[in-house]
Amino acid sequence: MCKIKLPSGILVKLSNTSYSTLGVNSNPKHNLVVYGKAGTRRLLGCRPSVRGIAMNPVDHPHGGRTNGGKPSMTPWGKPSRGRPTVNK
Repeated sequence: MCKIKLPSGILVKLSNTSYSTLGVNSNPKHNLVVYGKAGTRRLLGCRPSVRGIAMNPVDHPHGGRTNGGKPSMTPWGKPSRGRPTVNK
């Protein structure tokens, strides 16, 4: 048996005949990637998300607000602001 001290400070006992890989098992800089343009994200499989206010009234409850229109709604057409929408 042999003892190995990990970067976290933990001592691990391993067999001399076993194989192991030491290193980081993640990518800490994953959230720092700058893709630069929409085409790069498309190549990675992400499709664009269209805002509800940019749609027509038949497509989304928020759609068709050219001259004010109606207030914010849930995806099911209930008002999302103002009076409570859930029964207690």
